[in-house]
Amino acid sequence: MSIIGPFRRIPAIAGLAVAQLRYHRFRTLLAVVGIVLAMLTMTLLAGTGLGVLETGESQFESADRDLWVTSGPVALSAATGGFENTLYDAHVVSDEMNEIDGVRTAVPLGFQTVYISEDGEEFDTIVATGTTGTGSAVSISEGDGFSGGDTHYAGGEYDGPMTHEVLIDPQLADRYDLSVGDTVYMGGTTRSAEQNEFTVVGISGTFSQFLGTPTATLRLSELQTITGSSGVDSATFITITLEDDADPEAVQAELQAAYPEYEVRTNAEQLNAVLQHQSLVLAGAVTLVVLAFIAGLALTANLLAMVVYQQREALAAINAIGVSRATIIGLLAGHGLAIGILGGAIGAALTPPAARALNFVAAEITGFEGLVVVQTDVILAGVAIAIAMGTLSASVAAWRVSRLSAMESL
Repeated sequence: MSIIGPFRRIPAIAGLAVAQLRYHRFRTLLAVVGIVLAMLTMTLLAGTGLGVLETGESQFESADRDLWVTSGPVALSAATGGFENTLYDAHVVSDEMNEIDGVRTAVPLGFQTVYISEDGEEFDTIVATGTTGTGSAVSISEGDGFSGGDTHYAGGEYDGPMTHEVLIDPQLADRYDLSVGDTVYMGGTTRSAEQNEFTVVGISGTFSQFLGTPTATLRLSELQTITGSSGVDSATFITITLEDDADPEAVQAELQAAYPEYEVRTNAEQLNAVLQHQSLVLAGAVTLVVLAFIAGLALTANLLAMVVYQQREALAAINAIGVSRATIIGLLAGHGLAIGILGGAIGAALTPPAARALNFVAAEITGFEGLVVVQTDVILAGVAIAIAMGTLSASVAAWRVSRLSAMESL
């Protein structure tokens, strides 16, 4: 009987806890809202982290490269409004890397903000990509692509004729109603753009998929000339594609030994490097998760403490007539548990539509789809945290009621 007795009180305690929820509707609503908001913050931020990792991995894999050679972090330039392309002598270095055993192709890529216009009068800014050779690194859906080699580079003199050929992505083609054979004006400044008319020789979404933004692709030397960076032959990085039978680790080690001033990374290492450069953003996200948990816990605990305080006389009275403190504490714990379950259930129901809404906004802003990935495990973890928040809040309230003196309260 001593073991069964306590379990007989559970239905009664549960019934009283539900009655508490109904009686204190406004404070219960506030507590549930606090837990729901805290849970949504945590699940959506976690989902964003997972989505960014998945998107980053897929973008690097879709680029179909084995190694990435960089010289310092890729950052925005405050002076030009474009990217700081810190890898210099890109043509020479990539030609040297092409001679290393196991390397099939070493292609320098440069990303720079340029002005573009279909009529030479009103200009928009986009990201242009510069590549070398015949553009073999680019997949073309329409058109023949670049014709011939890079005549403008001319062995490093940059005095050969410019081909003025450009590949544009489908978004730009739709925006400006362009097709193969049409012309656009492009340059690092509006004056430069007015003087450089490029012919569209193909439609390609290769780099727009990688960058998540509308992109035009032209020969690296011509991009350097129209943006004023040909003097240092700058690029963002050099991408390495290996032979099928090459040992990636061996080639990476050989390249790193031959070029100690550069960083030679695999796809996974390059993604990690990008994430490390965003450490402040990641730290801020973790801080928001912690603050969301603390805020939800504090709100729920305070509201339950207020309920306890307003009922101190009633609780003291039922304690005085023989109801044990354990039963009273169980009542409050049940109250908090019920709030946690209710908040967790609502949060779980709201997480998927909230994620879809965030994905829509993110796609409009960044061009990447599916940046918020909410897995079932994340939602279940959020529900568990919500229940824990309610239980911890109830524990705080129970601790307060345990300190009440029946005689003093009455």
